[in-house]
Amino acid sequence: MALFPANITALQVKALDQALPLFAALDVISEQNTASVLKAFRDQQVSEYLFRTTTGYGYGDSGRERLEAVWAELCGAEKALVRTQFVSGTHALACVLFGLLRPGDELLAVTGAPYDTMQTVIGHTVQTPGSLTECGIRYREMPMSEAGVDIGAIAGHISPNTRVALIQRSRGYSLRKPLSIEAIRTVCAEIKKYKQDCICFVDNCYGEFVEVAEPTSVGADIMAGSLIKNPGGGLAPAGGYIAGKAALVDMAARRLTAPGLGGELGATLADIRLFYQGLFLAPHVVNQALKGAIFAGLIFDLLGYKTLPRPEELRSDIIQAIELGSPEKMIAFCQGLQQYSPVDAHVRPVPGTVPGYTDQVIMAGGTFIQGSSIELSADGPLRPPYIVYVQGGLTFEHALLGILGAASAVAGM
Repeated sequence: MALFPANITALQVKALDQALPLFAALDVISEQNTASVLKAFRDQQVSEYLFRTTTGYGYGDSGRERLEAVWAELCGAEKALVRTQFVSGTHALACVLFGLLRPGDELLAVTGAPYDTMQTVIGHTVQTPGSLTECGIRYREMPMSEAGVDIGAIAGHISPNTRVALIQRSRGYSLRKPLSIEAIRTVCAEIKKYKQDCICFVDNCYGEFVEVAEPTSVGADIMAGSLIKNPGGGLAPAGGYIAGKAALVDMAARRLTAPGLGGELGATLADIRLFYQGLFLAPHVVNQALKGAIFAGLIFDLLGYKTLPRPEELRSDIIQAIELGSPEKMIAFCQGLQQYSPVDAHVRPVPGTVPGYTDQVIMAGGTFIQGSSIELSADGPLRPPYIVYVQGGLTFEHALLGILGAASAVAGM
């Protein structure tokens, strides 16, 4: 018995035929990144004795310290903070911002408005209790051009008080282009040209292992992200990371814990083997997620919907945006995908209120790790032009089936 209608199966064949040449380039990147991970594990002498949990204050947690050394090497950074105590990527980003900025300083977003949860951290348009703007930090942003960051406009936006330049790598909930590593290199160099002491801070969520280098190896001073996205490889049960210049990482660590304590404390209560093993698998898992994203773009392009990025475009994050045009189609998409989830396949996603978001959000994702974006999921705020954002997939086979389920649901409306 066929799983999907004949018209969807026909599109599957056509999409795979177009996708296979594109997959070859992804395999090369995955191989190079796996080699880099193996080198870092070898250089840092990762051994089984490091795979132990710790309790209490977590002093002398050798497994945690070695994992941070591995991640720092992979990122071309002086230091890294890799902790289960980060509750999300937004939490890690907030620790950086609150650690580096002081009253009277200015935060400049050079990639336009950040995504919803970061807007509440900043106090973007509505004053949020405890936000940066409430604490006396000035915030400004410069819009992106259609081609990306408006390099020529940076000079006119940098001021004497610009302490941190925020660079969001992924598209977030928008149709703008994610930033490639080369674009990040160019942006950081341009900022330093006009203000050498301005800190270039990259929100690296969804971007790890998509290319063969990370932002801190090409000019960024510091970056942060989530472990239940790319670098956790689908195994890390929680957490986030910060990597960059040692002095800046230390300042952020004092916001995670407390001044005077910094990164010296923090017990690893979860099985730290999962973090090492997840990091080892991450290049391959990201490869699978990217193949799923390309396939999703091709299927919905064939169905006549606007998709970004285009299949042949360079990818700098794992997100595939699909403009569906109505809330009903967004709901159908998410419900169709959910039916092909390994967990909660019987559940029907409905729009709801999510902390940090001003609009109702629809989310599909029957994931083993709650909220894991490296596992196959789709979500988006219910607002025009009604775009659903697909990300993740631990295996391409699962991504293919989930996307076909979503396509069948939308096409059958």
